[in-house]
Amino acid sequence: MTLMRYALAPVLMLALAAPAWADKIPLADISAYLNGLTTAEAQFTQVNSDGSKATGKLYIKRPGRMRFEYANDDTLVLASGGQVAIFDPKSNQIAEQYPLKRTPLNLILADKIDLGQAKMVVGHEEDGANTAVVAQDPEHPEYGSIRLLFSANPVALRQWVITDDAGQKTAVILDQLKPGVDPGSLMFSISAETDARKK
Repeated sequence: MTLMRYALAPVLMLALAAPAWADKIPLADISAYLNGLTTAEAQFTQVNSDGSKATGKLYIKRPGRMRFEYANDDTLVLASGGQVAIFDPKSNQIAEQYPLKRTPLNLILADKIDLGQAKMVVGHEEDGANTAVVAQDPEHPEYGSIRLLFSANPVALRQWVITDDAGQKTAVILDQLKPGVDPGSLMFSISAETDARKK
């Protein structure tokens, strides 16, 4: 399934400038950090596989929910209830939907994250002063992979790159992910957003 050019779909690698090398963060520490990241928000820059860029704001409410609001556009991407919905004002339908489990982003929105699970992590390395982890669904590697970049002291998610099932890449670079910010459950409601856009 070829996904659209928005946040849960394709991606291009961006390396964060790193002044020094550091020991890679253990997978157990990264898993603990992600499991503790129940709510958060951040400004983001997205780089698509064709080189185009977009900016906006994202919200995370684990498990299973994420919201991407795009600046200068009425485009919205919602992950909720096991589904991903893309609201594109240029489309002839209100929302395109597909199962969240078919995107590697599902791995960091899971109820319990264990990067030590067999065959989930296929890459774990130093990337300058950061640590890069490449993960995939061990039961469905054909769904693609996600490359997560973390800074240390304290551990913080800085960016991810999704490679979808068609081999296209989409990078999302975060500007100071702020944990503990909860916008409420309604902002993640696909049905509520659909009803609002019908009016």
